[in-house]
Order: sequence, then structure tokens, then C-alpha cells
Amino acid sequence: MPELPEVETIRRVLEPQIKGLTITAVTVNRPEVIGHPTAEEFCQVLTGQTIKAMTRRGKFLSVLLDSGDYFTLHLRMTGCLLLTPANYPAEKHTHIVFHLSSGDELRFSDTRRFGRFWLFRKGESDTYSGVDKLGLEPFDVGLTADYLQQHFDKRKKAIKECLLDQSVITGIGNIYSDEILFASGIHPARPAKGLTYVEWERFAAAILERLSYFIEKNALTPEEYLENKGQDYRNTPFLQVYGHGGDLCPNCGAVLCRITVGGRSSVFCQACQPSATKKLYSQADKTVVR
Repeated sequence: MPELPEVETIRRVLEPQIKGLTITAVTVNRPEVIGHPTAEEFCQVLTGQTIKAMTRRGKFLSVLLDSGDYFTLHLRMTGCLLLTPANYPAEKHTHIVFHLSSGDELRFSDTRRFGRFWLFRKGESDTYSGVDKLGLEPFDVGLTADYLQQHFDKRKKAIKECLLDQSVITGIGNIYSDEILFASGIHPARPAKGLTYVEWERFAAAILERLSYFIEKNALTPEEYLENKGQDYRNTPFLQVYGHGGDLCPNCGAVLCRITVGGRSSVFCQACQPSATKKLYSQADKTVVR
């Protein structure tokens, strides 16, 4: 699933290209991807409207219209949003096409059909998409050591699980949680309630620094984005631990370990991210790949 850096990349690539264009027609090939309202009303309301901006909230994107209406989408596991010439070959699983006044088309494809769109009229509350339940953005000035400690300090859950809680911090998934914890020097299976204030400070700083870094490394031109069908992001060469179980730690040279935390695979360095106690580590669902 695309995480915050990937979704922000999509916004930065597409917004300058679609801003100011009018939606001349909408084709919905799979009505089930419209979560609210009906597919018919979705097409009727959007036709003739002009795009004002594209925004991001966590892993959600919203297209704002001059009228005050807007639609929100979530790509989920395999969703892809492409701006293409009208004669550009369509992807096999293209479910929605926004025909634009420029002659181009904004197309949504999704192999697994988990992605969703929601349309809201001016003044209508979004009680459908889940955006209203999201926590702070990683770049919010309020995301401090105090905020993290306040929300997580009493939890017995592993810090990795807490980091994935979208109601506290939004936009972070399995990939960047590994990278943030590595940068923080914190073991992914440590209970959140055991962290010191100094560790919370380090944790808060790593969230901001790592996500900013990967957004920068993810930068694509519109031509590159289209050529790679919106799927080829640039971060893979810069990931220090995620997907590197069995490789050597870039900091100390120790073998990186892979464990399961809360049902999610996690890669870390035993030397750089020591567990609070030997007992904690021995109880983890451990798989070390050499």
C-alpha cells in the first residue's frame, strides 16, 4: 500500500497538471469503487466542475473544486492515479476516467478493487471515508515528544504497532515505521510504555526527518511518473532496513534481523536497536535471515 511519501509524490506530480481544468465528463466502469454517493450522482455532480486544488491527508487524496464540492480517494493496496493523453493505452483494470478540458484524462486503475472514492457537496460533512478519525500529520508542529508520550505511554502494545495507529499519527505504514524506528534506535517490539522521555524526543524527531527525507528522494517528473505507470517510486535504494533482513546494518555491520510484531514483518538491528530486556526479545516471533 502506498504510504505518505508515495501519496504526497502523487499529489505533487498531478496537482500542477490538473489545477484549473474542467471535468467535462466522468466514466465509471466499476460502480462499487464509489463509496458515496451513487455512481450516477458522482458523475452528474462532477461534470462541468473546475478543479481548484489537490490536497493530501495521511494516505488520502482530495480534489477540491471551485464550487466548494470535493471528492476524496484512497488508493488502498493497488490503486493508481494517472494523467494521460486521451489516446494513451488504458490499463487493464481502469475503473474511473475523468475527461478533462485539456483533452487529457485522469484515470484510476486498481487491480484488487479496494480503492474508494467519496464525493461531498459544499458544506457536507465527511462521515464516510474515515478522514475524520485520523490523528496528526507527521509534519504537524503538535507532533512532539509530549504528544507521543501522552498517547502511547500507558500502552502495553509494541511501539511498532503504536506507530501504525492512524488515529494518533496518520500516513505511516510498515515500510516507514521500520525506517523511523531504526533512525530512533528503538526496538520495534518494545512496549510503548517503557520508553524514556529522551527516546520519545528522538522518536518524534525521526518521524519528521525520515518522512521528509523520503518525500525528497521520491521526487518524479510528470514524464517519469507516467512512463512508470505511477508505480515506480524512488525510495527503494534509500531504505536502510525495510526489506533488508539478512543484510548488514548500514550503521554497525551487524546482521539485520526480521521479526513479526503485531502480525507485521519488521526488520531491525539488534545492536543499534537493543530490546529493553533479554526476555522481551526471546518472546518475539523471531526469524533471523542470514
